[in-house]
Amino acid sequence: MSIVLPFGKQQTAVSIDWNALYADHIGRIFNFFRYRVGDEATAEDLTAVTFEKAWVKRQQFRGDADSFVHWLYAIARNVANDHYRKRPDTVALDEIVTLATSTNLNDVVAKKIEFAQLVHAISQLPARERDVITLKYGAALNNRQIARQLRLSESNVGSILHCTIHKLRRKMEDKDE
Repeated sequence: MSIVLPFGKQQTAVSIDWNALYADHIGRIFNFFRYRVGDEATAEDLTAVTFEKAWVKRQQFRGDADSFVHWLYAIARNVANDHYRKRPDTVALDEIVTLATSTNLNDVVAKKIEFAQLVHAISQLPARERDVITLKYGAALNNRQIARQLRLSESNVGSILHCTIHKLRRKMEDKDE
């Protein structure tokens, strides 16, 4: 299904293939939420909400296909912020343990617990650092894309990433002790 978006000041229309956009970004948006909330079911729900909001508001968008992608990630960040405003600051530990048939259950549990601790550590970061980390590792965006999305310089994004990764490592190491 294609949608037509106005382009620039001339208001000439640019056709964007919604199905292609969805297929290209569904995994990245899902991973973005997975890093933000730590729960796959919630990440799926928030991903659906993001694409639903984009679909409903698609006629209001003004820009080109590249700007549309950045618009989509802005919607995703707002959906994540809304999610945290609506729920208490807790981590659902009952969803951490899942049964594994072909792997060692202890390894699966340890990885789930470590991921839950990482998500909790990320949730404690200031908003800008949290956005940079989740866009980099959750949505797999490069520094240039993150800089454009957050209106920062590329070097600033690199510095924030460097400092934030060290901060997260220290937090995770402190939990291990």
